[in-house]
Amino acid sequence: MEVIGSSSSIFISPCNNLCFTHHHKVMRCNSLLVTSVNPRLCNSLTSVTINPKKTHESKSLCWLVKRFNKRFAFLDFHQVLLFTRNGRVLTKLRKQVVSFKKLVKSSGKFKDSVFPDFFVRVALGMMLFMAVAVPVTKSPSWALTEENLLFLEAWRTIDRAYVDKSFNGQSWFRYRENALRNEPMNNREQTYAAIKKMLATLDDPFTRFLEPDKFKSLRSGTQGALTGVGLSIGYPTGNNGALSGLMVISASPGGPASRAAISPGDLILAIDDTSTETMDIYDAAERLQGPEGSEVHLKILSEPEIKQLSLTRENISINPVKSRVCETPGMGKAASKIGYIKLTSFNQNASAAVKEAIETLRRENVEGFVLDLRNNSGGLFPEGIEIARIWLNKGVIVYICDSRGVRDIYDTDGTNATAPSEPLAVLVNKGTASASEILAGALKDNKRAVLLGEPTFGKGKIQSVFELSDGSGLAVTVARYETPDHIDINKVGIIPDHPLPASFHKDDDSFCGCIGDPASGCFLNPVGLFSR
Repeated sequence: MEVIGSSSSIFISPCNNLCFTHHHKVMRCNSLLVTSVNPRLCNSLTSVTINPKKTHESKSLCWLVKRFNKRFAFLDFHQVLLFTRNGRVLTKLRKQVVSFKKLVKSSGKFKDSVFPDFFVRVALGMMLFMAVAVPVTKSPSWALTEENLLFLEAWRTIDRAYVDKSFNGQSWFRYRENALRNEPMNNREQTYAAIKKMLATLDDPFTRFLEPDKFKSLRSGTQGALTGVGLSIGYPTGNNGALSGLMVISASPGGPASRAAISPGDLILAIDDTSTETMDIYDAAERLQGPEGSEVHLKILSEPEIKQLSLTRENISINPVKSRVCETPGMGKAASKIGYIKLTSFNQNASAAVKEAIETLRRENVEGFVLDLRNNSGGLFPEGIEIARIWLNKGVIVYICDSRGVRDIYDTDGTNATAPSEPLAVLVNKGTASASEILAGALKDNKRAVLLGEPTFGKGKIQSVFELSDGSGLAVTVARYETPDHIDINKVGIIPDHPLPASFHKDDDSFCGCIGDPASGCFLNPVGLFSR
């Protein structure tokens, strides 16, 4: 895009009319639109400037424009003349303007020698007519098809929602125009390919196009059940450029992947003999899911070894919460009780399930809570906000930011607080990602909880999913976020207050043993759970 701010310019507009400006009025002259034009952002424009300091050149050219167009409008030296033809007049007009300038510069010489001034002006007027009048009489050579309209729908969604308004340093309007002219869109498959090619220019692995079946699959994953192997996956993070493939963020407890000992941080190198080196996460998710009872073959790098695994797909019911009461040593008094809550995902049932678990554990007279977010790869952003409000009496939960800075603030005044005061510890690891990190960061920065474990995954960007008119969809990075202390955790993660013992069990069934049995190799003194 180019800002046209000078009042002494000839510039090409993407409109379909030959337009003149005159004292901020709008009128019709021989079916040509006459309207005032304020300086504004225009798309795919080229400007040819008339230098006001070169008086002879400027006045000569403006005199010609006024004389030639006298029956259309009055044009003074400080107004803007717009010529348009969908950008097709650019080359011809540019060449003619060069010729104008050469002739204007030499007009004085002509006037004093062979040609009188009248003939010089007539010649320049004819050149102006040839450059402008002929191109604008042609009619448009193409009209928008249904496939073009679907492409434009996707383009418009990115234009409005994408976090980076520089669009990875390119003119987003110019890309649209070039794509409509040059990309084949004769059928739906070609249109999908054009949309994917457009999104690839953003260089954002989380902004992706989803065909109708993939879009439906993604939505089902947030609604509580799916058929697959129970893996949450993402792109490798960190500074190790040698990493390729897709990274395991978490394995659903009790699912096929968990039973096969696939762990967070493992790399999926191939799915059914298809390399994942250039595979996007949505294509991989589709390959991992399938009919119940069918098999999928995985090549897994679990350092230092490579495993070849065959897993059977199952119907995995995603119950987001498990809870239990853990008794700890009495230390000279009666044993105390701690309420343990394992939150595995942020689906649409998550916040209600956490509230229910808290109320159930309170009836058991627990003295504090442990919220286990290990291997929770996230999910629905609003559920993460609501769960933070359960634990917080007041404070900022997260700052939503775009390229200009803070765009929105999510906070709480305690209205929805269910457990704002009991001691709280939060367990995290490298499988803790996305909405889980928003929750963990809010609880840590507001001094509401003690975090234990290892640095989290580091996904500091937020995606929204948009459905297109044909049932396909777009997952679009709409913002990045900062914790209440204005920490950008993208590719860094949230740093816990304390580590957990190396032998501390990751499964929820073993948690009570690690805090209740001093003889256990994973023993963690309960006092240390809530101490900073």
